[in-house]
Amino acid sequence: MPCTTLLVGRAATYDGSTMTARNEDSGAGGFDAKKLIVVEPEDQPGKYQSVLSHFEMDLPDDPMRYTAMPNADPKEGIWGAAGVNAANVSMTATETITSNERVLGADPLVKYIPAANGQPERAGGIGEEDIVTITLPYIHSAREGVQRLGAILTEFGTYEMNGIAFQDVDEIWWLETIGGHHWIARRVPDNAYVVMPNQLGIDDFDLADAFGEQKEYMCSPDLREFIEDNHLDLSLDGKFNARYAFGSASDADHCYNTPRAWYMERYFNPHTAKWDGEDADFTPESDDIPWCRVPERRITVEDAKYVLSSYYQGTPYDPYGKGGDDTKRGIYRPIGINRNNFLSLVQIRPYVDKAYRAIEWVAFGSNAFNAFLPLYANIHKAPAYVSNVGTDATTENLYWASRLVGAVSDAHFANCIPHIERYQMAVASRGYAILAEYDKKAAQLTAASAAEGVIQNLLDEADEKLSAMAKEETTKALNNVLYESSMHMKNAFSRADG
Repeated sequence: MPCTTLLVGRAATYDGSTMTARNEDSGAGGFDAKKLIVVEPEDQPGKYQSVLSHFEMDLPDDPMRYTAMPNADPKEGIWGAAGVNAANVSMTATETITSNERVLGADPLVKYIPAANGQPERAGGIGEEDIVTITLPYIHSAREGVQRLGAILTEFGTYEMNGIAFQDVDEIWWLETIGGHHWIARRVPDNAYVVMPNQLGIDDFDLADAFGEQKEYMCSPDLREFIEDNHLDLSLDGKFNARYAFGSASDADHCYNTPRAWYMERYFNPHTAKWDGEDADFTPESDDIPWCRVPERRITVEDAKYVLSSYYQGTPYDPYGKGGDDTKRGIYRPIGINRNNFLSLVQIRPYVDKAYRAIEWVAFGSNAFNAFLPLYANIHKAPAYVSNVGTDATTENLYWASRLVGAVSDAHFANCIPHIERYQMAVASRGYAILAEYDKKAAQLTAASAAEGVIQNLLDEADEKLSAMAKEETTKALNNVLYESSMHMKNAFSRADG
């Protein structure tokens, strides 16, 4: 999927949480309705079979409960996308990334081949459709997530290039696939953030650590030989750069991918580098924008929402901008684009009990116009307002209501954006207040209550309250922007009866 990812280490966040966030976007010309669900162990398949690649594998018999954000229409499979399991481990999968001809020639992608001309069908490898379902229910740490998925990739391969994030209360790891069967993974530094815009991103990579203690790096078991046999190391100084070896720097990257990294790092490090002008250190088309940086201040949930909703506001590239150079407006692919399916940010908090440690912030539709709703992840069942989603437009769930708010607002942006800003502020601020209320209630319960599921019942109650609040505020926002857009329709006329 065309996506954008932000990862923030625990020492770089405002409250010491780890945070992983990703936009899932549909491909050009389409939209995929999404929902948030809870998968109980008894609902997890024992044998998995994908729809697109006909891939099959037996799954372990001890899955944990987990949340997921699958497609509302299952015709192309599950596409679990993002979630948190009962061990407070999260993953987001996947961000489609790039590679180059040398890599794909040396280790071709494992494509599905249907039966034809007397030849039997050949199953493909794994892909975005599959990865959450076959990984998240079985891992107890972010590191274990890398190890499990890495072993599956090595054995079965993949039919596409993907990036996947794993998160627990202490660590975040980012894994990138390399060709059909190879992969690399790097731990996000605790004091840094990472931006990923649909492009292979890891730059510095320590092969000695990956084949040694694996403190910060991991990789497929034969990666050294793969690099050497296929002459993939492009360094002149002996310092291996994974992005140069495995990634891309194409003209398409320069209008579609690198501008997103430029804007996000420009936001978090406005004074660390020069981002604008003829003598800029980095431009929207730079190929050497760092994979990770230490921010100039601690990063909040609101910061993450802002950058992952960006359409280059404050720059000449803003498609809603007025004045300036018309030749620059809208030339780069926005982060907050019309075809955002959802935004998920998982916040794993170290300062509360494990029973209510994980918060999953969700938004649906175009991020420029939607609002961020926090939900507790350790629940029995997701509220109907976020889970009861079909393929027809309705105001009865957050996905379609958000799509309607965005589509109505876009046509009359200047008139509607004040209502959108008030809507976004209301949902987030009221969400924080409800979290504080239920954090306090949960803290007063005993360990025995937690064991009996009382806390989980309390969190179900909290999520219902949060969803009801979101429905109230979303309905109010839709009323407001519908009125504004109706008043500014092109067939309006100033004269009335009388």
